Amino acid sequence: MADLHNLLWLQIDSMRFAGINPQITSHTARLADFRSGNLRPELRSGVSAWRLDMRDLTTPAGLFRVAALLMSVGTSLCLSSQTRAQQDSAVLFRNVRIFDGKSGALSAASNVLVRNTKIEKISTANITADAQAIDGGGRVLMPGLIDAHWHAMLVRPTPAAALGDVGYNNLLAASEATATLMRGFTTVRDMGGPSFGLKRAIDEDLVAGPRIYPSGAIITITSGHGDFRQLSDLPRTIGGMLSRMEQVGGSMVADSPDEVRVRAREQLMQGASQVKLTAGGGVASPFSPLDVSTFTEPELRAAVEAADNWGTYVATHAYTPVAIQRSIAAGVRCIEHGHLMDEASAKLIAEKGIWLSTQPFLDMSMAAALGPAEQDKMRQVVTGTDRVYALAKKYGIKTAFGTDVLFSKALADRQGSMLAALTRWYTPAEALAMATSANAELLGLSGPRNPYPGKLGVVEEGALADLLLVDGNPLDNITLVEDPAKNFVVIMKGGKVYKNIVPR
Repeated sequence: MADLHNLLWLQIDSMRFAGINPQITSHTARLADFRSGNLRPELRSGVSAWRLDMRDLTTPAGLFRVAALLMSVGTSLCLSSQTRAQQDSAVLFRNVRIFDGKSGALSAASNVLVRNTKIEKISTANITADAQAIDGGGRVLMPGLIDAHWHAMLVRPTPAAALGDVGYNNLLAASEATATLMRGFTTVRDMGGPSFGLKRAIDEDLVAGPRIYPSGAIITITSGHGDFRQLSDLPRTIGGMLSRMEQVGGSMVADSPDEVRVRAREQLMQGASQVKLTAGGGVASPFSPLDVSTFTEPELRAAVEAADNWGTYVATHAYTPVAIQRSIAAGVRCIEHGHLMDEASAKLIAEKGIWLSTQPFLDMSMAAALGPAEQDKMRQVVTGTDRVYALAKKYGIKTAFGTDVLFSKALADRQGSMLAALTRWYTPAEALAMATSANAELLGLSGPRNPYPGKLGVVEEGALADLLLVDGNPLDNITLVEDPAKNFVVIMKGGKVYKNIVPR
């Protein structure tokens, strides 16, 4: 009898593992109900619940019959579950108005069919399909948001903790990745940090999070932005033991064209979609004055050549005119930040068709976790924010939106607020287009290194189905993006629904 009981419970556990929940009670269905076929599963929140009566499990014959029955039921329900999953790979949004990522106006009431990972059909006429239906109720369907300057591994830890326990920091980053997706950001361009493992976990559905376009380690010089070593770590021996920041993959020091070439190739080998260098001083780094120019032109060119050989591009952190102009001369295709640029630099960026990936830094909150010297540097950057956007508009520079949040969960929670802040210089439609279709165009520079081939940032047939259903019209009221928990009622990435609070 003991062996028979074990067989029964093993099968019950197997069913539970498969998402089927047999509830064993003492008063419900009789064994005869199973034999007659009268017992049916209850569906509770999508999980099958089967009720058995323990009074029918007191004899060897009864145990054998029920164990066999459970094996049969479990198999059939598992197959049924797989069938439902295949059927649910199609989702139909009914009665939505579309912001397509480009236009300044919403569409007429429309229906959008998503099949597997892509948008299959958009029509103002009725669409008939075997699909999970979501009644939009006239709400706005728009592309998922894209943050073009993110640091997935550096959002939540402190600067010191980022160099600490690698396992913990990855779990911390995974939690933040899920929160990022739930804020409506379905894609991020990671501009420095060891995010390759996190990206893989997200892509394999181990963790819910945004698509990640990784740069890998920031490549910097001795005392450059991204060099977080202490003075006690000096002198550096070329070819010697790596510092802790290099060991964890946060940044790599390179002090010659050959070293730059090696470090760039290492990031590409690990799966970088673009390469990131720091061409000038930065705010967060303790030994990197803001006005300093770092890499020489031959060093920058070495990274550009390595990236070109892989069919992708280099982006540089650069605030000042010298850093910007030297980067462009070396073949860099995207300038990060640029807050201290002058008129000549803006003209050059526009003439060469270079991308500007900048951020609406309007206060000192971004430096709250940093020391007094770093906060002084942040004040200089903040004073340049209005000017960089004015120059970008004046010269028609291709501009991307990003947030560059570091070392603060509270700041990350304001990701949508930073997007809404763009209306200081742009209309809501222009701001939303920057955070969707424009940012997607920048991502396309990675060419064959693009980890997610397909159209992002738009709502059109054939595009990847990264979609938000918004309760309200963000073209009229962009502040809706500041409260995604309330206002983003559906969040979809790659055709998979991660959130759906549409009333039924």
